[in-house]
Amino acid sequence: MNVFKRLYCQLAHGGVLPIEELRRRGMRIGENCFVGTSAIDYPHAYLISLGDNVTISAARLLTHDASTKRALGYSRVGRIDIGNNVFVGADATILPNVKIGDNVIIGAGSVVTKDIPSNSLAVGNPARVVGTYDDYIEKNRKMLETHPVYNTYEKTQDEIDDMRKALLEYGIGFDL
Repeated sequence: MNVFKRLYCQLAHGGVLPIEELRRRGMRIGENCFVGTSAIDYPHAYLISLGDNVTISAARLLTHDASTKRALGYSRVGRIDIGNNVFVGADATILPNVKIGDNVIIGAGSVVTKDIPSNSLAVGNPARVVGTYDDYIEKNRKMLETHPVYNTYEKTQDEIDDMRKALLEYGIGFDL
């Protein structure tokens, strides 16, 4: 895809490359995935693999490291393999030669420099495992019983005011 067509796709799709275009570039993308970023190493998209039920928010996926380019004439490259049921938070960066297992949450702003095992919650720079996926989900499942829950996407002004007030007290609530 030439530069102008890529730019058009990004602008036409809110800064996000369509999944069909990423697949055309060789990126392996499973079922029920959401890729909400254009910060994907587009020329090396064929080195990226996503399992099923993966959400990539406004994150960055890098399959190359150009730190050796001037000295050696070559950039280092590596695969990124992401398992099933994975969430990658906003502004996270996944570096080359990283494998992320199944049932993993990568926290916002994390920099993943090494493999993350299945059933993990990983955060930080560099990302480190701080808990399990199962424990995190269970903790939030219990919070659903005691914290505010909002079931409308487009809220009225009264609902917005109620949400603001409730979140002052609870800190965290749940929304669609």
